[in-house]
Amino acid sequence: MRVFTALLLLCLAGLAGAHPEDELCVPGEDGMDPELCALLAEMNSSEGALDQSGDNELLAVLDEQRGFFETLRLYVGIGIGHILPDGADHILFVLAIFLASVRVGALVWQISAFTVAHTVTLALAATGFITPSSSVVEPLIAFTIAFVAIENLVFREMTRWRPAVVFGFGLIHGLGFAGFFGELGLPPGQFWSALIGFNVGVEIGQLSVILVAAIVGYALRRWLRDPAGIAGYRSWIVRPGSALIGLTGLWWGVTRLL
Repeated sequence: MRVFTALLLLCLAGLAGAHPEDELCVPGEDGMDPELCALLAEMNSSEGALDQSGDNELLAVLDEQRGFFETLRLYVGIGIGHILPDGADHILFVLAIFLASVRVGALVWQISAFTVAHTVTLALAATGFITPSSSVVEPLIAFTIAFVAIENLVFREMTRWRPAVVFGFGLIHGLGFAGFFGELGLPPGQFWSALIGFNVGVEIGQLSVILVAAIVGYALRRWLRDPAGIAGYRSWIVRPGSALIGLTGLWWGVTRLL
């Protein structure tokens, strides 16, 4: 309760541009609880104390006060936000998958493979069974984007091995999700509810991208009078879109290596 009180006072004082301990921690009967004063002073002891790492620590403190379903709901939102709008590399990978899939069945196979794969490595990395290095994972994620996009340019239809490729690349993307998840500073008591919620949020974000792409793709195929998506749609949408995604992935891969 004291933590929540201190946080509330700190936020209110921050809006006013003042230091709460200066305003409220005064001698006498009207003064604040000395323990709260000490907590406020510690939280406000240095300029920029509430940076991103500080936010994560505060989030962990607040998580200790939440129940299972409250934490689950919170991390569903965090998972969605990690994809929309922050997960540009994951969005491009999903779009590259979409562009290769004229038929619904092919799209379902690829998305299912990607989902299962990144769920596995997210869980393994988050629980400490594997400890990937972000300096390796992040360039690899970029190159997976480039590979899938280039494959779209080489083959007119989805290859038989594409689901296996997507599964393998999904394992790498799951390590990227785990790197972000591990930076949140989770309290041990809420780990599983946070992990499940985060993964559900990632899936919601991913499916949202697919839904929007499907709506836009359907409209473009009608406009191009190519309902099968094998003539004008491929020439004007799939090939240029895949080329742009592939170049972006290559650029990100090289810059992340450097």
